[in-house]
Amino acid sequence: MQQKTKLTDEMLVSAYAKGDNDAFDTLLNRHKDRVLSYIIHIVKNRDLAEDIFQETFVKAIMTIKQGRYTDTGKFSAWITRIAHNLIIDYYRQEKAENTVSADNDETDLLNRRDLAEATIEDSLVERQIHKDVRKIIGILPESQREVVMMRYYKDMSFKEIADATGVSINTALGRMRYAIINMRRLADEHNISLTL
Repeated sequence: MQQKTKLTDEMLVSAYAKGDNDAFDTLLNRHKDRVLSYIIHIVKNRDLAEDIFQETFVKAIMTIKQGRYTDTGKFSAWITRIAHNLIIDYYRQEKAENTVSADNDETDLLNRRDLAEATIEDSLVERQIHKDVRKIIGILPESQREVVMMRYYKDMSFKEIADATGVSINTALGRMRYAIINMRRLADEHNISLTL
């Protein structure tokens, strides 16, 4: 069997699409330094860069697994483009959240829910949402529950999760993806709203 490190990017993508998870680990190891450096160079914030980096590879995983990756012979350019688009999306969202228009005279800019103290009702609803989320997490398979707890309750990066659980980053990302899919499905099945 030919060593994976000697395979081209496209051969590795093809192998991963057919279920060979080690092939994606090889791709990740081959491109992670360059992609992370590119993101850090643009956003100038290590924590933000690592989050965007993780999202980049989650998006790549999903695209390949869904059979939507088109073989152009340029995996490196494709993965960099995903990172670039996620950076743009982040800044668009940031700008939208920080933009307030005072053009509409009927709008009282200071009479906003996010500026007010929480009402008792808001607190009760928020407590119920947290309780429902914990209940849904409790139903997840152990491997998915573990990743969710580490990521959202212990604020660990996917690299830290992979190291702590003894799996590859790819496997940790995959478990998180399936956990989110399962949580949405369980919330729908039990008619649970997970937002205020």
